[in-house]
Amino acid sequence: MTLKDKFCLDLNLNDLTEWCAKRDVPKYRASQIYGWLSSGCVSTDDMTNVPKNVRAMLEEDFIFGGFEMMEHLVSKLDGTEKFVYKLYDGNIIETVAMRYKTGISVCISSQAGCRMGCAFCASAKIDFGRNLSAGELLAQVSVTQKELGERVHSVVIMGIGEPFDNYENVMRFIKLANDPDGLNLGARHITLSTCGLVPKIEEFTKEGLQVNLAVSLHAPNDELRKKLMPVAKAYSIEQLMMACKEYTKATNRRITFEYSLLAGVNDTPQCASELVKLLKGGLYHVNLIAMNKVPGTIFQSASPAKVKQFRDILESGGINATIRREMGSDIMAACGQLRRGTIEGTR
Repeated sequence: MTLKDKFCLDLNLNDLTEWCAKRDVPKYRASQIYGWLSSGCVSTDDMTNVPKNVRAMLEEDFIFGGFEMMEHLVSKLDGTEKFVYKLYDGNIIETVAMRYKTGISVCISSQAGCRMGCAFCASAKIDFGRNLSAGELLAQVSVTQKELGERVHSVVIMGIGEPFDNYENVMRFIKLANDPDGLNLGARHITLSTCGLVPKIEEFTKEGLQVNLAVSLHAPNDELRKKLMPVAKAYSIEQLMMACKEYTKATNRRITFEYSLLAGVNDTPQCASELVKLLKGGLYHVNLIAMNKVPGTIFQSASPAKVKQFRDILESGGINATIRREMGSDIMAACGQLRRGTIEGTR
């Protein structure tokens, strides 16, 4: 990667300090520039206390202006906000800001598109663009925070893409987000969601991070899971659960299993009972999601009664379970709905 291939928010304070030395720029300018970048600045025009000649050199060496907000949608149902961003090479991603009692949570994308092909997810219906850089993940937080005018409380890497399919950049993003001189977002305020790439779960376990881990399960057995998630053909539920068990053992941190309930597919009492047996005795939590409407799929959302029945069976079996509150469905911002709708002329 040459310097000019680096998006400005990929830079940390050490990178900028080294750049200043190479460019014969006073060292203190690195902190000034880093302060602007951490506040969501992606244009040198905003760096009012940085000389024009230094800004010109920055533009020569790094990518600036490569994060354009194309669309900003606000849900009439719950105030959820979706931001559609265009990257420097024309790829488009979506970021969602949700308001909770604890503060604002931002759901960010890790890739422009997704290669996992889950049958019920809108992101599977679009072409894969590329992995996002660490700075492009960070920009979704800092630029969105700047647009909102409010501090972001937490981040979930649950948007378009599979985070563990972009492992190195996601790990670097976490370090950039944690930086006390930068965004200063605590690791426990970050949740990473994976569809179940077992080798990467094993690698992540060794990182020793305090980041929250969520695993998309969506079925209690291999036969059903293979119909919904192609990743299940590569890694069995037994392999997945072994990796999850090792994670909880090594970190003493709870895993959240995400389970989207599809009417007549995986919402039956039998599935719930199987799930109880699968998770019994583990340091686990189940987040039940009534599948959100996705154009072009054959699946329908489970009824509220079925969702409640499923939860009750889990809880009676000793499994901690909650029902996720649906947010932003009217602007295609809910779980499973993100898909670069601007390109397709539909949201």
